Amino acid sequence: MRPPTSTLRRNVLLDRVVCQQQRLVLVPQSRLPGALRTLTTSRAPASTPSPHLKAGYFVSNAFLPRVKGNGIHDLASSQRSSTVASTTSTTADGSSSATQPTTSTDLPPVDNTLLPHRRRQAQRKAAAAAAAYGETTATTTPLINPDAPTADLAPDASSQLAAAAASAPADSIKRRLSSLLSLSKPRLTVLVVLSAMVPYALYPVPSFLTSSALDTSLAPSLSPLTLLFLTTGTTLCSASANALNMLYEPDTDSKMTRTRTRPLVRRLLTTKAAVLFAVGCGLAGTLALYFGVNPTVSFLGAANIALYAGAYTPLKRISAVNTWVGAIVGGIPPLMGWAAAAGESATGDGTWRELLFASDGSSLGGWLFAGLLFAWQFPHFMPLSWGIRHEYKAAGLRMLAWTNPARNGRVALRYSVAFIPLCVGLSATGVTEWSFALTSLPVNAWLIWEAIKFWRLEGHKGSARGLFWASVWHLPVIMVLALAQKKGMWGRVWRSVFGEPEEEEGEWVYEDEEEEEEEEGEGGVGELVKGVVKK
Repeated sequence: MRPPTSTLRRNVLLDRVVCQQQRLVLVPQSRLPGALRTLTTSRAPASTPSPHLKAGYFVSNAFLPRVKGNGIHDLASSQRSSTVASTTSTTADGSSSATQPTTSTDLPPVDNTLLPHRRRQAQRKAAAAAAAYGETTATTTPLINPDAPTADLAPDASSQLAAAAASAPADSIKRRLSSLLSLSKPRLTVLVVLSAMVPYALYPVPSFLTSSALDTSLAPSLSPLTLLFLTTGTTLCSASANALNMLYEPDTDSKMTRTRTRPLVRRLLTTKAAVLFAVGCGLAGTLALYFGVNPTVSFLGAANIALYAGAYTPLKRISAVNTWVGAIVGGIPPLMGWAAAAGESATGDGTWRELLFASDGSSLGGWLFAGLLFAWQFPHFMPLSWGIRHEYKAAGLRMLAWTNPARNGRVALRYSVAFIPLCVGLSATGVTEWSFALTSLPVNAWLIWEAIKFWRLEGHKGSARGLFWASVWHLPVIMVLALAQKKGMWGRVWRSVFGEPEEEEGEWVYEDEEEEEEEEGEGGVGELVKGVVKK
C-alpha cells in the first residue's frame, strides 16, 4: 500500500533527494516518464542497487523538520552524519574545529538497530547535550563527565611519569626509573607517609621542649632516627602495595580514563620488572620498620600490603564492601606512627599489647587518628567514584556509585558526621587542647554541609564536586589544627623560653624543703637529749 499522497507531495516539493530516490525505486521503471527514467538511471547506477525500505519510513520522515537552507538535503551529507566519527566544536572566536567523538560517561550510546533517520536524530541530540555541557574537545581524548570532581584536575603524578617514560628512549635509565616511580603512585604515597608522621609528632611525650628532656633517664624523647626509619619504611610499603595493585588489574585499568595511562597498561615495563620492584620494596620496607622502629610497626606495614593487594583489589570485582576494606588500609598508617612513638617511651616489654592496647588508655589517641583517616575515605572517595561511575561499571568494578547511588550519598554523609566526636575524643584523651574541638567545628560543619547536598542531589548539580574538594581541604586543615594545639605544647614552649619553673617542679621543691626542715628539727632535739644524758 502506498503512503498518502500528501506525504509524498511534501517530500517531492520540499526536500530531499534521498526520499525522492527511494520513492522512484518503489515505482516500476516502465511507468515513469522519460525524464524521470533518465534521472533514475543517472543517480542510481545498476552496480549499486538501492535498498528497498518500507512505506512507513517516508511517513515518519514527513514529520521531521530536516530542511536546511533552500530546502534541499544532500544525500551524501546525511549518510556522512551517521557514519563519520567526528563532531564539530565552536571556539570562542567563532571558528569550528573537528573533533573525534567519544562517548561521554553520562550520555547513552546510540542504538545501531534504529532506522537511519532515527539514529541520526539520536546522534544530534547526544551532540547537542555534549555541547551544552562543554564536553566536546579538540583532541582525541575520551570525554570526561563535566560534573565529575576530577574533570578539571591536572594529570596525576603517575600519568605524568608514565608520559615522561614513554617519551624517553627504550633502554634509557630515565625510562626505567620514571616507570618504576610511576608504579608507586607518588602522591598517594606522600599522603600515606604524612598520615603516619602526624600521630608520631602528636604523641604526648612527657616534658617536651624542657631542659629535663635532655636527660633520657628523666623523660623520653622522640628520636629523629626513628622518624627517618618510619618514613622510609612506610614509603617503601606503600610503593609495594601500589605496584601489586597495578599488577593485578591491568585489564580493568585499560578501560578507565584515569588509569589507562599507567605504565603496565602502556607496556613501559615488563611484568617481571614490576614484580621484582613490588617484592623488593615490600621486603625493604618491612625490614626497615622492624629494625629501625619496632616489630609492631613492621607487622602493621606488612598487614597493610596484604590488605591492599590481597583483599581490597580482588574485592573490587566482587562486592562494594571493597570500599570499607580500602578505608581500613587508609587507617593503618596513623596507627603505625602512634605505635612508633609509643615504642620510644614504653616502660614494659614494648609488645603490641602495650603499644596498641595500653591498660592506662594511652593508646586511645592512636585509634582516634586511625578512625579519622578511616572516616575520611568515604566523603573523599564516594564523590570521586560518582563522577566516573559508568567507567567503573564498564570495567566490572563494583562501587556503590552505580550499584546503589542512594546509599552512596548516605554513607558519605554518615562518616562526615563522625568527624565531630572523633575530634572531641582527641581533646578528651589529652592529645590536643580543648580548643581543638572548637576550632575544628567549622571545618567539620563545612564537610557535613557538602555531604548533605551530595546526599540530597545524589551527586548532580555540582554536589559531587563540592564534597570532593571539601574533603581535599578538610584533612590537611584538621591535621594542622591538631599539630598547632597539641596538649600543653605552648605552655612548655613559654616556660622554656622565659625560664619560668614548671608548677610540678615547684611543688616537689616545696615538699623537699619541708622534709629537710623536719629532719633538721629532729636532729636538733636528738643532740639536746644526748647532751642532757651525758651530764
